[in-house]
Amino acid sequence: MSSTSTESRILQVLEENAQASYAEIAERASVSKPTVRKYINKLEEEGVIVGYSADVDPKKLSSQTIALVGIDVASERYVEATNALKSLGEIEALYSSSGDHMLMAEVRAADGDELGEIISENILEIEGVTAAHPSFLQERLK
Repeated sequence: MSSTSTESRILQVLEENAQASYAEIAERASVSKPTVRKYINKLEEEGVIVGYSADVDPKKLSSQTIALVGIDVASERYVEATNALKSLGEIEALYSSSGDHMLMAEVRAADGDELGEIISENILEIEGVTAAHPSFLQERLK
């Protein structure tokens, strides 16, 4: 088997279950545990694996709202604005985007009012941010 297919199988197991043990990954990817360890270490060092996370169903959060916020940034301020956005504790994840907005941010707040405050007092106050468009996540479907 090629190293690419081994790598792909290991990544597929991790994407399905980030908490899978080396033994489970080895069994499902048809490789040994030392091979799994070697590949995971290599993928982490190369920045392919950037972290491990839990998927959250926003509907089941009793005291929290999750929104995806499309953020537009002036091109000449992109680097500075992106760095400032990354430093905000209210932003759980930040992605560059090729869609309607330059950036997409996952923001968690107690409710819509708090989200509005985060957007107006934190996000829109960053030099170079020109607009923020929130979409509330309601229910995880997959």
